[in-house]
Amino acid sequence: MMNYSTGQAEYKNWCVAEERFDSQFLGKAEAIFSLGNGYMGARSTTEERYVGEVRNTFVAGTFNRFAENEVTELPNVADVIAMEFFFNGTRFDLTLGKIHHYKRQLDLKRAELVREVDWEAPTGERYVLEFRRFVSLADRHLVGQRITITPLQETTLRVISGINGQVTNSGVQHFIEGEKRLYEEVYLQQVQKTTESKIDFVLNTTHRFMKQDTPVQVKGLIQMDRRKIVYDFKQIALQANEPFVIEKLSTIHTSRDNDQRQADYTLESLREESLTELKEAAAAGYEAKFHQHSAEWDQRIWSALDIEIEGDDGFDQLAIRFAQYHMTVMTPAHDHRMNIGAKGLSGEGYKGHTFWDTEIFLLPYFIYTQPKVAKSLLEYRYQTLPGAHRKALENGYEGAMFPWESAWLEDGEVTPVYGAADIVTGTATKIWSGFIEQHITSDVAFATWQYYQITGDETFMEESGYELILDTAKFWSSRLEWNDAAKQYHINQVIGPDEYKEHVNNNAFTNYTAHWNIQKAMEYKTVLEQTKPALYERLDEKMNLAKAFAKWEECLPLLYLPAIREDGVLPQDDTYLSKEIIDLTKYKQQTHVGSLFEDYNLEQVNEIQVSKQADVMILFYLLEDLFDQKTKQANWSYYEPKTLHDSSLSLSTHCVLASDMGETDLAYDLFSRAARIDLGPNMKTSDHGIHAASLGGIWQSVVNGFGGVRMLNGQLRINPRLPKAWDRLAFPIHWQGERLECTVTRDTLDIKQVTGGQPVSFTHDGNLYTIEREIQLTLQPQVSETR
Repeated sequence: MMNYSTGQAEYKNWCVAEERFDSQFLGKAEAIFSLGNGYMGARSTTEERYVGEVRNTFVAGTFNRFAENEVTELPNVADVIAMEFFFNGTRFDLTLGKIHHYKRQLDLKRAELVREVDWEAPTGERYVLEFRRFVSLADRHLVGQRITITPLQETTLRVISGINGQVTNSGVQHFIEGEKRLYEEVYLQQVQKTTESKIDFVLNTTHRFMKQDTPVQVKGLIQMDRRKIVYDFKQIALQANEPFVIEKLSTIHTSRDNDQRQADYTLESLREESLTELKEAAAAGYEAKFHQHSAEWDQRIWSALDIEIEGDDGFDQLAIRFAQYHMTVMTPAHDHRMNIGAKGLSGEGYKGHTFWDTEIFLLPYFIYTQPKVAKSLLEYRYQTLPGAHRKALENGYEGAMFPWESAWLEDGEVTPVYGAADIVTGTATKIWSGFIEQHITSDVAFATWQYYQITGDETFMEESGYELILDTAKFWSSRLEWNDAAKQYHINQVIGPDEYKEHVNNNAFTNYTAHWNIQKAMEYKTVLEQTKPALYERLDEKMNLAKAFAKWEECLPLLYLPAIREDGVLPQDDTYLSKEIIDLTKYKQQTHVGSLFEDYNLEQVNEIQVSKQADVMILFYLLEDLFDQKTKQANWSYYEPKTLHDSSLSLSTHCVLASDMGETDLAYDLFSRAARIDLGPNMKTSDHGIHAASLGGIWQSVVNGFGGVRMLNGQLRINPRLPKAWDRLAFPIHWQGERLECTVTRDTLDIKQVTGGQPVSFTHDGNLYTIEREIQLTLQPQVSETR
């Protein structure tokens, strides 16, 4: 059904296509074909409607809570995409009649969705239709559609199209209905307001009709219904084989837009401004606005950030472009009050909330390629400090305790309390992550430090970064629990990255990263006191750093760090290694994630040596200099057979580590599996939206894994290891304000410094080198082992 090799010539490895329509599997294409620009995202439902579809349009950062017992979520905005077509009275519906040709294709290069249909109606009449669509990267408020209809016989066409606010979030209506208006007989406008957050939304749409590239007037009847305004264009006479074109341009604006924060904001002014913008777009037309959009994609993304993979399988090249495409359309680069949702803007999954996915899996891509965007995402975390402080206080702690799921800046924790069904008890399973999955706090600190080391952005650190690291360390020192018998500080009752183990004590990832967080805070406290006294005084006034430092000094040497056993295994927590071992073959070979829960409930899984995702292994990735290669190999051998990779975050981490260990065959297999989470043949994996963090992980697999790029304590290291399937890999990275272009072949590593600034030093195979414009190194032959 899906085809990833349809692109030809200059579009080779740029296209993702669906070649057969099946109404049972609508979600796959709706999600992976989703369009967006970071401001808004539109799930790619078809114009005509089908049972089982999920029509979603989201504007980043516009959260609302429906009721007291609900959690904040992104509201599903009124639908501007839907259109109904009737040919001689027969509704256009692909579940009826006969399809002679069907192809829907997302062109990643130009970020345009194109659908081609040759349809025979139940009456025997045939119609050829082409649907084109984009969400503009050049104008963040604009959605464009262009439909070309060619009947093979004389036809009377009826089109119903407009703005439909009857859509919901799985039954939840987040909007109060506002005024609906028709202006100048061609411009439709609908106003909505969120029920709790009181955000105004103004949607506008207009239509233009053409025959033989000449505009024609089509009369219609304006209709208004509850939360809905549409035009009903009746009795459009079409000649046989004569193309008829419908252009529909729509805009979406909100009162939360960062250009609407001025003190004199009024809804009326927003309505006027948005309508004026639509009129200007309509005057230009679809093709002109699309050209601006595709040019923006080329300039901002593909000409600047394209990664080239030459090898046996063009799918690998497509996969990294697919990842970069979606990381662009889902990231609110325009506004530092917003962050990335776990499903981007492509579906209702996880309600648009931000997780550790951003800091650990997505942020590295932006740090190395678009540092300004990375800074904006971290500034979001800084602005959520009030909510993090409130969560800490509510739990009896100090400092900043970041929420596991985050939405509004002020919200604090927004994780739902209950989730999926417990197959044993028949009740809803409690979601403990919002209460006890606390490593998110050190994840934010680590991401802050990583950004600083790679970019050297001292201004950010002075404005936000130092405070984030110090405030999170305050939380950890207050979170530690004294164990009198062991004469140590422990961290009890937590969930680590492996969410199949709840209420554990001394999760290795949590303890080690908390230790790192406190240690880094102590280092920066001393540096600030000595070199930036004014800044130190300001932060000391906020956090009482002298008192905090005394606590850090006292507790850090006594913070328990799980020790490596004689067999080289680092215990994931106090009890993991003593739990029951079962045969996991059935679940390791599963065709869909989560099959374990068809046989066990979460309480039972908690007592088995089975992991959802990388836990100890991701610790080795982030803090790799703390562990030697022998230890990493021993833990891989122990934990990977027990890891089901039921989280989309897991495969890419294991890919990078396998590459580090020189096992490139295994690494490539893991990369291929990660790349197929959304792009693979399974037609149900993406129903709730794309897997945002996994896409960041695909980039890490390519650049940090096979490209060998790593930051270790402020030093750039590049140790590439190409898989056998690849002959050449080329990618750009930014380091300390300089742009480097790296090209790896089987024999050479070539690095060009294209910005002409300060020389850049890096290590390769333990040797230190300096780049002055360009350097080329000869690579040692690789030996790859296959497990």
